[in-house]
Amino acid sequence: MWLVRAAHVAAVAAAVAGSALVAPALARSTPAAAAGTGVDVTPTLSSTPFGAPPGQRVTHTITLSATGTGSLPAVRVTFTTTVALDGVAANASAGSCPIVTPLTVVCDLGNLDFAGTNSTGPAGPSSPQVTITGTVHSGTAGGALVQNLVNITAGAADADPTNNVTSNAYLVPGGSTAPLAPSSGRPLAEPAASRAPAHGMSPVVVVALSVLAVLVVAALVIVLRRRRRPSPADGDDGGARGV
Repeated sequence: MWLVRAAHVAAVAAAVAGSALVAPALARSTPAAAAGTGVDVTPTLSSTPFGAPPGQRVTHTITLSATGTGSLPAVRVTFTTTVALDGVAANASAGSCPIVTPLTVVCDLGNLDFAGTNSTGPAGPSSPQVTITGTVHSGTAGGALVQNLVNITAGAADADPTNNVTSNAYLVPGGSTAPLAPSSGRPLAEPAASRAPAHGMSPVVVVALSVLAVLVVAALVIVLRRRRRPSPADGDDGGARGV
């Protein structure tokens, strides 16, 4: 009996010792859960001058600010507008802008550490910026809606993804400065024959009355000529009186 109990105690001790040795190995082989970023990135957009008319040069400045500290991988800034920018150009304080078109600009800023160090290289700016310049398309009609939109995306979600979009908008104050085709400009003057008289009669009625007036005048002229023509009797009497 004593030998059985001793064997049992030894087995339990071995099992405990074995579990103590296996636990660290299991801990090393189990992947750690990805830690969420504690930084919240928010974009701001300033357009100078705001409300630029067609043909006016404008500068859009996008600034990334953050609350909290931490890194955010693969940060991308996407700018879109509803009215084309002529001669558009873009510059980023970090990374590059692979897509630059009159309506869309995309800049990849890389991995950013908002504690003050860019993880892709040496210390980077604490508030990364993207600057976009261009001229509001000269053919834009007055009253057109200009809406500028900025969206921030990254390889990992920040602390509050709901504030990663910002925008501004206005109506174009002036008309187009480009030459307008007759069909898109003011209506051409109507031909004289198509205009209605001031008294409101239609052109058909006016023409009919004009023709009737001409016929009446012609009839009166014929009647007057017949009355002035001397009759044959008047000619004979005149001859007799002359004798």
